[in-house]
Amino acid sequence: MFGRMSCVLTLRKEDTVTKKEDIEKMAEELLLPIIDENHFELVDVEFVKEGGNKYLRAYIDKPGGITVDDCETVSRKFGDLLDEKDFIEESYILEVSSPGLGRPLKKEKDFKRSIGEEVEIHLYKPLNRQKEYFGILSSYDEVTVTIELEDDTKLQLNRKEIALIRLAFDF
Repeated sequence: MFGRMSCVLTLRKEDTVTKKEDIEKMAEELLLPIIDENHFELVDVEFVKEGGNKYLRAYIDKPGGITVDDCETVSRKFGDLLDEKDFIEESYILEVSSPGLGRPLKKEKDFKRSIGEEVEIHLYKPLNRQKEYFGILSSYDEVTVTIELEDDTKLQLNRKEIALIRLAFDF
């Protein structure tokens, strides 16, 4: 499956938590039992503003890929829990979707799974007049990411300087 599958549910909230990181953490805690029950993987949870709307997004995956039915199952159960707990102060749109091909590497498990794979890295600021690098992910830690470039040289980048890192894909 190459595209991203998603289900959308609009909810209105009027209660307590307002900080983005706290909302994401609390949402993840509510979501994990649903994910575990269905033998899925929670890739990421984000609370973002796009245009005039706020979105609470949950990205889920499983071997063989996520289906629309999978997204709907999680979305309904998650939406019910969000209604019950009612901890998000502002109005938002709930989306549950697959991460798609352009999924960023964010968590330890993402990096671990991608060792030896070709990655695409976008930097916030140019390094050697270049903001985009492609190479084989050879190592990482909490502070740095190291890739092997085409000419067999290694490039170590500070993770704080990386705007986006994801698996590279060719069409």
